[in-house]
Amino acid sequence: MGKPRPQKKKTSKSRAKSVLSAGGSVSKQNMNEDPSKILEQATIQLQTGQPDAALSLAQQVLNNAPANSPTQLLALNTVGEIYVEVGEIDIARQHFMRAVELDSDGTIPESQGGGAGKFLWLAQLSELGGRDSVQWFEKGVSSLRHTIKQLEQNPGPEEAIVLVEKKHKMANALCGVAEIYMTDLSWEEDAESRCESLITEALLVAPNAPEVLQTLASIRISQLRTEEAQTALLRSLALWKDLPPEDPTIPDFATRISLSRLLMEVSKELEALEVLERLILEDDQSVEAWYLGGWCLQLLAEKQQAPKDVDEADESEESPETRRHASLDASREWLKQSLALCEVLQYEDERLKEHAMELVQGMNKELGEEIDDDEAGEDEDNGEEWEDEEIEVESDSDHEMADS
Repeated sequence: MGKPRPQKKKTSKSRAKSVLSAGGSVSKQNMNEDPSKILEQATIQLQTGQPDAALSLAQQVLNNAPANSPTQLLALNTVGEIYVEVGEIDIARQHFMRAVELDSDGTIPESQGGGAGKFLWLAQLSELGGRDSVQWFEKGVSSLRHTIKQLEQNPGPEEAIVLVEKKHKMANALCGVAEIYMTDLSWEEDAESRCESLITEALLVAPNAPEVLQTLASIRISQLRTEEAQTALLRSLALWKDLPPEDPTIPDFATRISLSRLLMEVSKELEALEVLERLILEDDQSVEAWYLGGWCLQLLAEKQQAPKDVDEADESEESPETRRHASLDASREWLKQSLALCEVLQYEDERLKEHAMELVQGMNKELGEEIDDDEAGEDEDNGEEWEDEEIEVESDSDHEMADS
C-alpha cells in the first residue's frame, strides 16, 4: 500500500526562496566534509522536527554538487523528500523529476543516489493519478526487481536484511497499483484481473506484510468475499498487535487507521476498536482515530454489544439494552472529542464532521442531552447558596422568637 498523498500547502515557494537566498547557512569547513555525511545530517534534522535546518543543509549540498554526479543525485532525492515532508508538493515533484533525468531506469545503486525511491514518490505525488501513477509505480517495481536480483546473487547477513526491506517495498508498490485499479481505473475491463495478478505477486514477494494483507482484504471486499477479507485482516492484525509500541515492524499510523476502517467494513468492530484504542494512546490529537472509534462504538450499539472493558462486567449478566447504552455512552464521548479537536485543529474534512454531529444528535435523542460540567457546577453552587439563605432565615427567626 502506498503512502497517502501529502496535501499541498498554499505557501508553496516561500521556503524555497528563503533557503536559496541563505548562502551562509553552511560553513565552508562543513562543505569540505563528505557531502553524503551532510545529507545524512539533514535527514536526521528532518526526523527530529527541524525541516528548515534540514532543507538548508541539503540545498547547499545540491547547489555545490557537480552536474550529473552521484552527489547531485543524492541531494536531489533528499531535498525532494524534505519538501514532501513540509508540504511543498510542486517543488518536491520538480526535484524528483530532475533525479529521473539522471537515473532514468533506476539501476544506479542507492548508495549513489539511484534506485526506486524517486519513482515511488512521483507515483504518489502525481497530479494526474490513474495511468500516470501506475506508470511511475511500474518503473519503481522494475528498479526494485533489479536491486532484489543483485542482492540474491550476493547473499550475506547484511544483504539479507536489505533484501527483506526491498521485497517489502516492492510488495507495497504492487499494492499501490492494485489500489489504483480499485479506484481511479476501476472502470477498465481488466481491472479485476489486474488486481488479482498484482496481489498474487505481492503475496509471493512479502507474504507476511500487514499492508499486503490489507490490500488483499480490500480486493476481497470489492468482490463481496467477506469471509476471506476477514481472514486476511485478522492475519494482518495478528502480525503486530502483541508487539511493544517501539517495535519498528509495526505498520505506520495511517496504515493502521486504514486497517480499522476495513475491520469495521467486515463487521469486526471489537478488533477495530482494539486498533483505535492503541492509536489514541500513541496520538490523542488524531481527529480520525477518535471519530472512527465513536462510529465503531455506535455500530456495536446497533448490535446490542458493549466494548470488552465497559465496567469490567460480565457481559453475559447484562441485558442487551444495557450493553447498547454502554456503547452509545462511550460512542458519544469519542465523537465529542473528535468534534472538539476539529475546532482546535481547524480540521477540513466537512463530511467527517457532519457525520460525527449527526451521530451525536441521534444519541442525544435516545440518551438525553448531556449536562456540561460547567453547568452542573453552576447548579451545585446555586443549590449551596439557597441552602445558606435558608439557614440564615431560620437563624433570624429563632432570634426573634427568643427576644419575644
